[in-house]
Amino acid sequence: MESTDRPVLRSRVWLITALLLATLVLALSTIGDVQPAGTLAVLLAAASCAVSVLAWALLRTRRQRRIYEDELTAWAAERAAHAERLRIARDLHDLASHGLGLITVRAAAARTLTGPAGDAERVAALTDIERAGRQATTELRRLLTVLRTPGDDAPLRPAETLDDLPHILHSARASGVTVTLDIGDTGEVSAGVQLTVCAIVREALANTARHAGPASAHIAVYRDSDAIIATVADDGPTPGWVPHPGAGAGLAGLRERVGALGGSLHAERAGHGYRVTARLPETADRAERR
Repeated sequence: MESTDRPVLRSRVWLITALLLATLVLALSTIGDVQPAGTLAVLLAAASCAVSVLAWALLRTRRQRRIYEDELTAWAAERAAHAERLRIARDLHDLASHGLGLITVRAAAARTLTGPAGDAERVAALTDIERAGRQATTELRRLLTVLRTPGDDAPLRPAETLDDLPHILHSARASGVTVTLDIGDTGEVSAGVQLTVCAIVREALANTARHAGPASAHIAVYRDSDAIIATVADDGPTPGWVPHPGAGAGLAGLRERVGALGGSLHAERAGHGYRVTARLPETADRAERR
């Protein structure tokens, strides 16, 4: 069954029942005068037929309703599983893109250095590459396990919050990007918006590392009336840096995620650099329903 092929309950039971009862009534109307005993027998037979038809209709309707509810439950479960696999696919892209991007950028930056400082930097780069590779492999294995065995429970971890931004920045700094963070008074922020902000910052910094190299970037997160604003801006490519273009699906995935929350995301040139700005609706009532 296709995930979009929603079951529909179509039943002609009561139409057939109405036709049978109408036929019975028509048959009774054509019967001429009979003896009282015969009339009683005819009426009893007609009543028995009517009760039998109604009982069949009720039992048939209940059976069809039960089958329909089972099909609807299976359809809903399939849609939920399909949606979860799409979410996991996006997470797989984010993990692979971020991990491999960090490895590529770290290796490219260390390769250009020479002398004693270069040797020390290459050792540090290899350590960072090993750590990033192990983390990406662990997360990819966890998510692929979920895809292979949907009925099993996978190791869980808390959803990222704004408190995880320093850790995300630390990973970016390991790739050579100089990052500053400015978090204003955001008030209460729902879990979905916090998770989306973390995804935006991670993807934007990964793009900075790939396209601009060891550049400088500034992150700002603050509340503007009934919305949370997240901005990631860099100052442009480092002189001599060779960009490492990605697949181009990162920003598209972010727009989809932001759009699901009713927000908007803009990615544009800003001077010599690039700026990503997201506006995520976040009212007080929504935050209280977390």
